[in-house]
Amino acid sequence: MSKRNLALFGATFVSIIYGVTFTIAKDVMPTYIDAYGFIFLRVGGSVILFWLAWLFMPKEKIALTDFPRIIAAAFFGVAFNMLTFFKGLSLTSPISAAVIMVSTPMIVLTLSALIMKERMQKRMVLGIILGLVGTAFLILYGKSIGNATNAGLGNFLVLLNAVSYGFYLITVKKLMDKYNAFTFVKWIYLFGFIMVLPFGWSQFQAVNWAMVPDAISWKIAFVVVFSTFFTYLLNLLSMRELKPTTVAVFIYLQPVFATIFAIGLGKDDLSMVKIVSAILIFTGVYLVSSPSPSKGGE
Repeated sequence: MSKRNLALFGATFVSIIYGVTFTIAKDVMPTYIDAYGFIFLRVGGSVILFWLAWLFMPKEKIALTDFPRIIAAAFFGVAFNMLTFFKGLSLTSPISAAVIMVSTPMIVLTLSALIMKERMQKRMVLGIILGLVGTAFLILYGKSIGNATNAGLGNFLVLLNAVSYGFYLITVKKLMDKYNAFTFVKWIYLFGFIMVLPFGWSQFQAVNWAMVPDAISWKIAFVVVFSTFFTYLLNLLSMRELKPTTVAVFIYLQPVFATIFAIGLGKDDLSMVKIVSAILIFTGVYLVSSPSPSKGGE
């Protein structure tokens, strides 16, 4: 298998893991552990894994002037990002959360235009408007089966998570250009862990581990090891061989896998609101991410 095909396989596998994670994490929260307690476990476990992995990586020194950017990346990429996502997912359904996450590329483009003053073409503006309409439709009318206790608030928090992740991608770009990823990611997760500590510690302490079934313990381990640490490694492999734009396209597979997994296990249903919202968001994403005809493709 060529390096490119291996990278494509890696990127696909990441989307499958993320798609499965929506339902697996939903099984854990809030029945056995509340959202912030789960984040405490996820980030804390990942800090240990990233620092252990760093021991076997080439060593680089980070300039002190880059630490403010690392701290900002920790806030947007770990703390605020994960706190809003897991809290939102605990209130809404797996399919709704996965569909909203697809709006991330549109959010990145909007933030790039506002922060980095990049020009936007008319079709991109139309795409962003369609995506926002689809997301608003899902937030306002996306009812779900099961224990989606407050789908509207949950969907809004997942949207905030996508915005936060967009800020993270813009913040981390200069670090990616300057250092090996393992040089700074361990710091991002360490600072992120310090930030989530005040929110997650009490909920983590409140868990009655004697009442947690083995199956749920394995699902928690899956989220820490596979959904966080392992997916980051696979994304690194993919980004060495593929362009970032190619890797970004794989986020669109997440709702597909999330839907198959959630419906297959009877954890969610596919309503007309979700279908219409998904069509609007995917159309918006296509208009935003498709290459300009004048450039002939990328």
